[in-house]
Amino acid sequence: METQRKSSGDDSGGERGLLHTWKGYSCSVTPERLLLPRPVLQVSLGTRHGVLLVEGGQVYSFGELPWKQSQVPEPEKPTLESALSGQRVVAVAAGSFHSGAVTEDGGLHMWGDNGSGQCGLSGLSTVPNPTPVAVVDSDTSPPQSVPVLELACGEQHTLALSAQREVWAWGSGCQLGLNVTVFPVWKPQKVEHLAGRYVLQVACGASHSLALVRCLGPQDTHRPPVDKCRQCNQLLYTMTDKEDHVIISDGHYCPLGVELTEDEGMLEVPALTQGLKTSPSEPVLPSYSSTSVSPVPDKGAEPSSDPTHHQDLDKEESALTNGALPVSDSDPSTQLKGGAALGVKSSPYPDEQAVKDYLKKLSEVEQAAKATTSGLHTVLPSAGGLASSTHGSTLNSLVASCASAVGERVASTYEALSLKKMMNFYLPSGAARPGGPAGLTGVVGDNNAERVRQEDSMQAKKSSSTGDIREEEAEGLRRRLSLPGLLSQVSPRLLRKAGRPRMRAVALTPLGGAVPEAQEVFPTLQTEVWSWGHCEHGQLGHGDSLARLQPQCIKSLNKKEVVRVAAGAHHSLALTAQSQVFSWGSNSCGQLGHMDSPSTVPRLAKMSEGIRVWDVSAGERHTLLLADGDCIQPIIYYSGQQVKEGAEESHAKDLGQQEEGEKEEQQSGTQQPVLLPFCMNLRYVSNVFAGGQRCVALSDRNVMGFIASLHELASAERKFYCKLCNIKTQILRPLLELESLSSALGQVALGLLQTLAGRFSLLCHLTGQHAASLTANLRRGRDVKSLLILDHAGIFLDSYHEYCSNVGNFQVMGGFQTLTKPSLDFFGKSPELLQKLSECSEENPTMADLLVALFYLPTRHLHEYGRLLLKLATCFEVCSSDYQRLQDSCSKFEALALLLKRKRKDADYTFHFWKSFPGKMTDSLRKPHRRLICESSNKALTLQNAGRFSVNWFILFNDALVHAQFSTHHVFPLATLWVEPIPEENNGLYGLKVITPEETFTLLASSPMEKAKWLRSINQAVDQALSGAGQDTAAVSSGSGQKLEPPISRTASYTFYKDGRLKEATYEGRWLAGKPNGRGVLKWPDGRIYTGTFKNGLEDGFGEFVAPIKTLNKNDHYQGHWKDGKMHGLGTYRYASGEVYDGSFQDSMRHGHGILRSGKLNTSSPSVFIGQWLQDKKTGYGVFDDITKGEKYMGMWQDHLRQGTGVVVTQFGLYYEGAFKDNKMMGTGILLSEDDTTYEGEFSDDWTLNGKGVLTMANGDYLEGSFSGEWGSGLKVAGSYFKPHLFDTDKDKTRPVKLGRMCVCAEDKWRAVFEECWSQLGCEVPGQGDNWKAWENIAVALTTSRRHIEDSPEMLSRSHSRTLESLEVIPQHVGLINMERYHTIRLYLLKACDTPLHPLGRLVETLVAVYRMTYVGVGANRRLLPQAVNEIKSYLNRIFQIVRFLFPDLPEEGGLIPEPTTSLQDKKEPGSTDASLESPKPGRVVSSSALLLPVLLPRLYPPLFTLYALDKEREDDVYWECVLRLNKQPDLALLAFLGVQQKFWPVSISDSMPALGEKQPVLSSTKDACFASAVETLQQISTTFTPSDKLQVIQLTFEEITQEVQSLLKQDFLWSMDDLFPVFLYVVLRARIRNLGSEVSLIEDLMDPCVQHGEHGIMFTTLKACYYQIQHEKIT
Repeated sequence: METQRKSSGDDSGGERGLLHTWKGYSCSVTPERLLLPRPVLQVSLGTRHGVLLVEGGQVYSFGELPWKQSQVPEPEKPTLESALSGQRVVAVAAGSFHSGAVTEDGGLHMWGDNGSGQCGLSGLSTVPNPTPVAVVDSDTSPPQSVPVLELACGEQHTLALSAQREVWAWGSGCQLGLNVTVFPVWKPQKVEHLAGRYVLQVACGASHSLALVRCLGPQDTHRPPVDKCRQCNQLLYTMTDKEDHVIISDGHYCPLGVELTEDEGMLEVPALTQGLKTSPSEPVLPSYSSTSVSPVPDKGAEPSSDPTHHQDLDKEESALTNGALPVSDSDPSTQLKGGAALGVKSSPYPDEQAVKDYLKKLSEVEQAAKATTSGLHTVLPSAGGLASSTHGSTLNSLVASCASAVGERVASTYEALSLKKMMNFYLPSGAARPGGPAGLTGVVGDNNAERVRQEDSMQAKKSSSTGDIREEEAEGLRRRLSLPGLLSQVSPRLLRKAGRPRMRAVALTPLGGAVPEAQEVFPTLQTEVWSWGHCEHGQLGHGDSLARLQPQCIKSLNKKEVVRVAAGAHHSLALTAQSQVFSWGSNSCGQLGHMDSPSTVPRLAKMSEGIRVWDVSAGERHTLLLADGDCIQPIIYYSGQQVKEGAEESHAKDLGQQEEGEKEEQQSGTQQPVLLPFCMNLRYVSNVFAGGQRCVALSDRNVMGFIASLHELASAERKFYCKLCNIKTQILRPLLELESLSSALGQVALGLLQTLAGRFSLLCHLTGQHAASLTANLRRGRDVKSLLILDHAGIFLDSYHEYCSNVGNFQVMGGFQTLTKPSLDFFGKSPELLQKLSECSEENPTMADLLVALFYLPTRHLHEYGRLLLKLATCFEVCSSDYQRLQDSCSKFEALALLLKRKRKDADYTFHFWKSFPGKMTDSLRKPHRRLICESSNKALTLQNAGRFSVNWFILFNDALVHAQFSTHHVFPLATLWVEPIPEENNGLYGLKVITPEETFTLLASSPMEKAKWLRSINQAVDQALSGAGQDTAAVSSGSGQKLEPPISRTASYTFYKDGRLKEATYEGRWLAGKPNGRGVLKWPDGRIYTGTFKNGLEDGFGEFVAPIKTLNKNDHYQGHWKDGKMHGLGTYRYASGEVYDGSFQDSMRHGHGILRSGKLNTSSPSVFIGQWLQDKKTGYGVFDDITKGEKYMGMWQDHLRQGTGVVVTQFGLYYEGAFKDNKMMGTGILLSEDDTTYEGEFSDDWTLNGKGVLTMANGDYLEGSFSGEWGSGLKVAGSYFKPHLFDTDKDKTRPVKLGRMCVCAEDKWRAVFEECWSQLGCEVPGQGDNWKAWENIAVALTTSRRHIEDSPEMLSRSHSRTLESLEVIPQHVGLINMERYHTIRLYLLKACDTPLHPLGRLVETLVAVYRMTYVGVGANRRLLPQAVNEIKSYLNRIFQIVRFLFPDLPEEGGLIPEPTTSLQDKKEPGSTDASLESPKPGRVVSSSALLLPVLLPRLYPPLFTLYALDKEREDDVYWECVLRLNKQPDLALLAFLGVQQKFWPVSISDSMPALGEKQPVLSSTKDACFASAVETLQQISTTFTPSDKLQVIQLTFEEITQEVQSLLKQDFLWSMDDLFPVFLYVVLRARIRNLGSEVSLIEDLMDPCVQHGEHGIMFTTLKACYYQIQHEKIT
């Protein structure tokens, strides 16, 4: 045999994965080394054989292998399973007589005894060599093969855990958990009852099965819900409709899941919801239609002690006496506790759990009910516990609705137990089960083999720790104080208290780690253990010996944080995160590690104080435990059967591990775990395995100290976790449950204590998770890559930081002092427990000191982290990345330890300061986060110019500077505090100037040192307050070399307190040296709000202002520009009354040009005024449109009244121009009606004639005399009647009235608009100012508007922003003007007028607006045409003045620009504005119309052309009638009629070109064919705007005619007017231009004067002549 005795000097066989095997536990036992070529990764032992997995994925078997065809010569020597070569195996398992292996890709191989189908291969009784077994999910289509993570083998069955975390089973017996009646099951089948749950690990005993399952949390809601029982196909959820509510029951009862015992009346609790139970920790309620279930008092509990629960039980419950339930189909017995059916209750423990579970179930049922009413077909509380994945907050609302469904008392109980946020206790949790072959898809030996699963975690927000409570706390259990395995009863005291509302809903259970994001990578501690199978020895742990066909949760292990389960032949073990072992089942040889009975429920194995178990394994009748002792090296305990008969030796007292007594062994076994003395020789054991009667340990050598350091890190973390748990259960929880707590502490301190307890729990939980992950790393990978403390150092640092801040806050508020009395009451005068736990070394410390030491205890662990990480780092090369990572983490922890030490000192200093501070002020100034920095009680700092007897005391906190006097104090927040040293100019004063928003004062220091100290302290404090670091982060190291000055400009919020405009207003935004400056929001208590920019403390720039008007219950709203705290510049003011003013402001008054719309609907408001304002009044020229009356006034105003000259037009065509006074027509005026009846004379009121005048009729007759009366309602006349044209018939009938004499002249209109433009350019008086300044202002205007727009890009179209960009290039504006520069200027003007952000563009925009306001609607009156034309000309002149100011070298109106030598002909493009206004002169005449009409006219064209059309209506009608008549003629007839010479007649009209010399006759009937192109060209006159463009069109028409004639005559040709006129007349007629008269007048009125005598002038005259010719054409 090649096994070798292990001696400590033996070095053969590598450093890792050394295998030692032995049997029994006497002193003489020495382990043997099995030698293998590679390190062993995993061992699994059957009854008489074992399998080994070595690095590289090979598998060896040893022991008796009866299934091999050829017998193995040496049974103890490992033989390679060659059938698996080429496969990389990642996990192995051995059953009693069969084995299995899992490969890297999740494939499965089985071999050995298959008599009960346990190898999953049908038709073979034994399987000699590893053979693949398919695990196929037939529910999917097509069926998919399921990858397996790990395997567990029993005697006659096998369980596999799939990568989806589901359990598959095959073999024989009820331990499969499958609903089948025929065994064996050859094909792997899914255990439906655990479907939808996240299984972490499985274990198999001889005839029972265990599964470690993660508690359901919101992260599991993504599992597909199941709505039918997969066995009996009935609905899992039923709905009962009551009159006022719907009851949803998930009490489905599957007959296949139940095994009846002798007594037919007692049902085992079946798995009621097949495949899906909302949470294993809850009882499943039967459907509510039959009974209203209430927690049943146990036989042992006194009903009277439970007043809240039993005061009004329903009638139906009389049947529930003594805990037995009448069994009926609809109502399976209710499971209340560890699985005991009510009638078969053998466990003597009370059912506290039931109350809570019941309540919880109610809330979930109700939740489901809610969902149903919203129209779901069947409601599934999907595996996340709640139908919708809502957080616990919804439960509050649920409670109320519960009451209707299940009776009021439930709600009160629910309240009493303060389970309001119960659902939040489902912790985010994660991942690879600590230890065991979970999640191994990688190479086993690989560093990343322990693959960490990411899960969605529910994020408990940091603040929610207070008040999120788990049920365990709600009942004030002190479970861990009671005897191992016993649960203390619910105290009657608690139930009495439950009747009144409680404040103490404190989380002592974490709700996710410190920083939620990374929580998913930590292993979960929220687990449950489920068991099923045979139970003759109580190995299922449900308190009875009834077999279970389906998995059932072991209730008593809930909340025990089980991280690993193991099964022996007939007993079971569970290892918790707190390093305790629970055991249950057969105890024939003491294998449970305790002698308590009954052993049918989990109880703690008896370990000596301070022994922490971290790996367990179970054999046929024995248990192996791997634990931490006093030294780093792990120690092994054995309990159970002694193998060598009669070796009853006393156990060695090894290494100070004293065993409790040397008792005689019963049935040759142990009474409690026994230390194996040889374990110290095995070096660093990483795993223990047991099976059959054998024991195996895997160990590593300590190369470079690396293994020892890893072990030390894990061991330290486990120890620390146990410590924290002890503090939590023995001190925190009892303290928080004291009745006297709230009265002793007061509201504030109590809240702080609760927050502190919450943070403590988070820290505790994080440590537990970390300990579990370190243990897992020891058991599998043993590498540094997967250390969470490196990858997620931030989580640890934040948790400690947050925790320490909370301790400090509690301390500062004197919490530990007020906690002294309750603590003394509770822990008595002997604080040994406290002293022990707080590791306080002082002699006779006070209670407060003990508490402080206790709460600061966790922060000491940071040094431990630093030390151990450094120790690990030293195992690596200095240049390696691992060294770097470890070193970095180490320094982070050390830095935090230093920082927290300083924070503790700060808190201490502050606390002592408050003790000595005068009482009255303490209350108002003492805040949890506030820390003292320095104070001037030593008169080091005084106020300058203070009175002799005044007391001035300055105290600097981390958030404020306090100036205290005798009885008052003033607090200056640091965020808005500026301090600067005053230079010492020989006056010998060491002064500091302190600036705050409302006060500035000078402080005098006693010495230069003091001055420097205070300056530095204040600046540091301010800087930290600004960085938000006041409470949390490190005070920057106060080295003298560091000059820290906080920024003079900053963002902060402040409430003004002094009288004045800002009293009690709150400002939030940017500051500069004590004054609001930049963007900010100012809110007054009465509701006024200003949002916008500030400058030097006042509103300045662009801003919005809202002011509520109480009487109307609406707001005034201003949006626009401000200056020095007043509205100034352009803005829009929406009044609460519905009026809207849009225009200029000055000193918060309407001043300048503006438009006011009145009336409810601004779109169709009853009146609109647009014009000039002076100090809030209409004054100057303005247009008033009275929509209700249908009148429009255009004229002068003064103080809101019409005063001066003006024009009124009405919708009925009346026209008045003349004088106004006091808002009435008063004085001389002219009145015209639609039919040209005219009155000239005196008026006294609107439309009222009074005085001398002349009334002229439409036919020219007139009356002269004195008139009185209102127009249109009978005039009284005294005067003479004339009929002038009685005899001169040849004369024109009418003498036209001269209009326009008594209206405002065009130059006086809209002055304010132009003045605004000039002032924008920086000129106070038009035309006087600096040219360069104007350009500067333009640049500024453009950039600020652009910035304003960048904040809200939706205001801007793309083309617009392009225009803006091109405008940023300012054209050269000084120097000689030549044609090229003239073009540049023209293009610049076009662009500038295109955007309202440019002063010129804004001017044009405003002018267009006022023009339209004036001449649209009622203003479209033909009599206004001359005024409209003059107004445009006036615009041109005034804008041209501005353009010449910007480009001073531009010649004045009519000046010449020399033409460049190249002919402009090349540049000319037909119809384009570029080439407008060519004149025969050798140069370009500069005129305002040429430059500016192209910009203005297109925008003003519609109203203007409408006026022309109205004015020329009659003439155009005559012309049009004639055009229509003549156009009926065919071409030749018309040509002949017009007298066009024959030679110009087109020769032939044909589609194909005629052959040369061939003359084709023109058909007499053709129409519209002659001169077609010229006709088409002329028609374009209607599509152009400016006279120059229209003239261009006429010119092109002439050219077209000429071309056509030339092609006819085949020679050059000079026109004479006689020849040309008829031809052109023909073209004009055929062009059929509707409003030709209007076009002609428009060109005539607005034509550039310099063009009149040129070629264009002649052509235009020809067109005009044609128009008149057509009107007077007599057709014969």
